[in-house]
Amino acid sequence: MTRFTGKSIIVTGAASGIGRAAAKQFAAEGGQVICADWSEAVDATVKAIRDAGGTAEAIRIDAGKEEDVVRTVALAVDKFGGLDVMFANAGISGGMANIFDTDVALITEVLRVNLVGPYLAIKHAAPEIATRGGGAIVLTASVAGIRSGAGSPAYSASKAGVINLAMTSAQQLSGSNIRVNAICPGLTETGMTKPTFDYARDAGKMEKVGRLNPLRRAAQPEELASVAVFLASGDASYVNGQAIAVDGGLSSSHPVTRQEYGKTAV
Repeated sequence: MTRFTGKSIIVTGAASGIGRAAAKQFAAEGGQVICADWSEAVDATVKAIRDAGGTAEAIRIDAGKEEDVVRTVALAVDKFGGLDVMFANAGISGGMANIFDTDVALITEVLRVNLVGPYLAIKHAAPEIATRGGGAIVLTASVAGIRSGAGSPAYSASKAGVINLAMTSAQQLSGSNIRVNAICPGLTETGMTKPTFDYARDAGKMEKVGRLNPLRRAAQPEELASVAVFLASGDASYVNGQAIAVDGGLSSSHPVTRQEYGKTAV
């Protein structure tokens, strides 16, 4: 498939997980990819793409800093002549503290990276995409943003904001031929969730990971990346302003152990 031949693409959070998998898929389909991340491991993503015959450039950024987002968009324009696709995927977990144990500084940082980051990506990518006649913006939200039960208050609130940001931006970009959608991953094996998976493997409890969804397993990054790449492609030409759950069916129910006020969930 060559859905992205000649297309200029930015992927944030490209050093690992969903971002790395998406960057590789975009490049495999002819895309010219700017791989952006704070981690030096982003260089390994670029190397893998180039070794496979693809085109990619690395840039170290803080996705929640406006000047860094501006630099990233400028790099795409300079290297590839413009911008067609922005995949704003970078994010942090912020831990699992409840409302009363979450420090204001922590929730502020989670919102800065997870919500302000995608906002800045849209703000600065959309004008460049519009000059090319349109394209696509994809955001990484989460099933935790759909309803309670899949993440901490800080993380969940940030991802709920991303879902609404996709909807609002799709409306405000009316007439630009730019589509904005979000993917909502369920439990996926990424750098963010590595401690959970490492613990499960060490304890011999991998069969319990992801057991609450009907498929009874966690996802691999490539499964999420494939949906993001689809939403960025012409195959999704009439999909706009949507939040697509990619969670094995978890959000059809969100079964959880409830935490009562003043008590710890068991």
